[in-house]
Amino acid sequence: MSVIYSLFHTTVVLTFSEGGKLLVIPIDGSHWLSMRLVVERLRHRGHEIVVVAPEINLRIGVSMHYTMKTYPVSYTREFVETEFKKLGYKSFIPQPFLEKFSKIANITTMFFDSCKRLLSNKELMKYLEESMFDGVFMDPFFPCGQIVAEHLSIPSVYLVRGLPCSLDFHATLCPNPPSYIPRYFTQYTDHMGFFQRLGNLLVSLSSTLTCRFLYSPYDHLIKEFLQQEATLLELLSHASIWLMKYDFVFEYPRPVMPNMVLIGGITCTREKLLSKMNLGWCFSHHQSPHSRQHLEQLFHVQCWSVGFLDMNV
Repeated sequence: MSVIYSLFHTTVVLTFSEGGKLLVIPIDGSHWLSMRLVVERLRHRGHEIVVVAPEINLRIGVSMHYTMKTYPVSYTREFVETEFKKLGYKSFIPQPFLEKFSKIANITTMFFDSCKRLLSNKELMKYLEESMFDGVFMDPFFPCGQIVAEHLSIPSVYLVRGLPCSLDFHATLCPNPPSYIPRYFTQYTDHMGFFQRLGNLLVSLSSTLTCRFLYSPYDHLIKEFLQQEATLLELLSHASIWLMKYDFVFEYPRPVMPNMVLIGGITCTREKLLSKMNLGWCFSHHQSPHSRQHLEQLFHVQCWSVGFLDMNV
C-alpha cells in the first residue's frame, strides 16, 4: 500500500474499492504545483475531489480531475501578479530586513483578506457543510484551510515544505534546538561554531516576533468565526498527518514526529536514463576512484528521485 494512500486511509477512512470525498484548499502559486500532482493521482484512485480557491488566482484552474468552487475577492489579478513578482525577485539574495518584511506582509494581507471572504461566503460555506467531506487536504502556509476543517469537524492532512518561524515544529511539539538546526536564510549548516549558534538563536527569536505580527489577525478571525478561544498554533496542532516535502538525502537532518512523513521527491518527473555512451564518457573523464565514487552516488540519487513519485503516490 502506498505511503500517501495509507495516510488518507488512516485519517480519512478511504479504501481502494470505495473512494472518499475530499475537500482541497490550496495556496496559489508554486505551492499549488506540487499539490496538484497528488490531487490528480487521488482522483485516479477513485476519490471525489472538490477544490476551493479564490476566483482571482494565477495557477489554480479548472480541471477534469476535480470540481472547482470559487469565491469573490477584493483584489485584482494584476495586483496578485505584481505581489508575487516582488516576492520572488531576489528572494534568495540578501536584502534589507524591512524590504523583505514588507513584501511578505503584502502577501500575508492578501491571503488573509481571501480567507475572510471565504469564511463569510454563506452560500459556499453552506455547500461545504452539506457535502459531507471525509477530510481536508491543504497547504497550511496560510491557515484558512485548517479553520474550515475545524468548522466542519473533519480531519486534515497537510502538504508542506516548512512553515515560517518553525510553526511546524511548535505545532507538532517537535524538538527544534537552534544549536543544531540552522534557520532558513542563515546559510548555516548543521555544524556551527559558538557565534554561528548564537546568530542562529537570534534569528529564531526575531522570526518568532515577526510571525506574531504577521499571523496575529488569524487569532481574532478564529475566535470570531469558530466562536471559541483558540490560537493559530492550536489549530495547526490538530492536523492528522504532515506530508513533508523534505528528505535527508538533500537536507540537513532534523527531528520528526510520528505523524510527519517525508515525501521529498514527490514532484520529480521520470526522465530518460543516461545511455551507456554518456555514462562511459562521464567515467572516462573522472579517472580517480574518489571522482568515480562521487558520480556513482549522484546517479543513485537521481534514480531514487525520479522513481519516488511512481513508488509512493
